[in-house]
Amino acid sequence: MSFARKILGLIFVSLTFAPIWTPAHAQDKSTIFVFAAASLTNVLEEIGDPYESRTGNEVVFSFAGSMTLARQIEASSGADVFISADLESMDYLESRGLILSSTRKNLLQNELVLVAPADSPLQLTLTPGFALAEALGGGRLATANIVSVPAGRYARSALDALGAWESVSNALAEGEDVRTALALVARAEAPLGIVYATDALVERRVRIVDRFPSSSHPPILYPAALTAEARPGAGAFLDYLGGSEAQSLFESAGFTTF
Repeated sequence: MSFARKILGLIFVSLTFAPIWTPAHAQDKSTIFVFAAASLTNVLEEIGDPYESRTGNEVVFSFAGSMTLARQIEASSGADVFISADLESMDYLESRGLILSSTRKNLLQNELVLVAPADSPLQLTLTPGFALAEALGGGRLATANIVSVPAGRYARSALDALGAWESVSNALAEGEDVRTALALVARAEAPLGIVYATDALVERRVRIVDRFPSSSHPPILYPAALTAEARPGAGAFLDYLGGSEAQSLFESAGFTTF
């Protein structure tokens, strides 16, 4: 991603929380603002560059936990496209008339994995009754926030299903999003963490210990939609995300496409 787009993203996030927000119609119509789940950071930045080169339209991303972004969209205008890591956050906006329902579609699917620092010798198989608390050895289990962030909710669901939740519920290191949890493991500040498979693939300082059974948690779906106040040009970018070029990049990053 270009340096200029990074700066624009930082400015956009700061304006989202500013006392006075610039009306949507005052924004540059050649700029598309995309609010997306933190787990999409790397792949969307990769997708944004060729799209900008081809169309001349600037794409500015804001990445965070899905519900955090949904509430930002609710609080202020400005976002054109929303891509969530769960159905609940998209449902939240749709129930308030803040997305164009006709444009909503499931874009991607992901997997949930247990990760450890790359040099950790720890071995675990994620089956019912697995000894997670013992494996932590007094350390903490890194997760996204288990109440407000999709990855955290999926993690709790999976641990509940495998009978491990009660033994580790008081030993969590909860991050504001899944990338924060990933960073804790990458820096060896937590011996284990639960993240998406695609997150583990972009961080060389961690390795996948095992994958959670898909039956242990709800499907990890990424719905996408235009916001109710989307600017001209945003629909073309959403269509591009569902096209063969972007889909190929998503698949290379480890996502399952539809």
